[in-house]
Amino acid sequence: MSVTRWFRRQAQPKAEPSVHDGVAPRHIAIIMDGNGRWAKRRLLPRVAGHRQGVEAVRSTVRRCLELGVAHLTLFAFSSENWRRPPDEVSLLMQLFMRALEQEVGKLNEHGIRLRIVGDRTRFAPELQVLIAEAEATTATNTRLTLHVCANYGGRWDIIQAVNRLVLAQPERAGEYTEQDLEPYLCFAGVPEPDLFIRTGGEERISNFLLWQLAYSELYFTSVLWPEFGETEFVSAIRSFQKRQRRFGQTGDQIEAAQRAALEGQSPKKESPSC
Repeated sequence: MSVTRWFRRQAQPKAEPSVHDGVAPRHIAIIMDGNGRWAKRRLLPRVAGHRQGVEAVRSTVRRCLELGVAHLTLFAFSSENWRRPPDEVSLLMQLFMRALEQEVGKLNEHGIRLRIVGDRTRFAPELQVLIAEAEATTATNTRLTLHVCANYGGRWDIIQAVNRLVLAQPERAGEYTEQDLEPYLCFAGVPEPDLFIRTGGEERISNFLLWQLAYSELYFTSVLWPEFGETEFVSAIRSFQKRQRRFGQTGDQIEAAQRAALEGQSPKKESPSC
């Protein structure tokens, strides 16, 4: 090989490893922000952005299936979204019903379980029936669980859990622990999100999974939700795979545990310190 060809080869950018080669998050949670702005930039009604956002949901579900993600949680409609213009809320409810009618069969075919998480009492009776039927149809599926948060708020989740705990164990009031409360939360038994994604440029969690996001890795992007495709999904996964998750430990402890795992032995326990 000539010297010139060697230098040219060295100068070529090396392809990044596939996201499939790294550790995949078990649970991804997403705030799908930017549907209205996407439509406004195109001089379209806001509902057009919501319809296009459904396409982004389909794409994201496919990516999660390919990557082996076990849980995907989407913030579809918050308890604060009732404050939006009545016409938009009505159209969102219609879109929700249409999505349930059209998508449940496809979810079932692909082994996806659907859960609707939130306070359903404010929904129309026919929507509540569709939700119950959709959940029953997909209840035994295990390939991916799709949690759709509708009329949900993180504060509401914690309050309803506390109220249920107090009713169940009134004699222990004043002595409750985190472990006591967790079974009453909406995501009891579900791994906490490893990766939280928010599209649309805002950098806050907006009353979403306040309890569950304590140790999640946060990824914010200015890309609007209808434009969130494979490229941005892969960027979020790459960002997650480059981070060191410590859970209160030091970086040295994490690295020692990783070395020990590679060597097939348990790390030595350190002496407790106060």
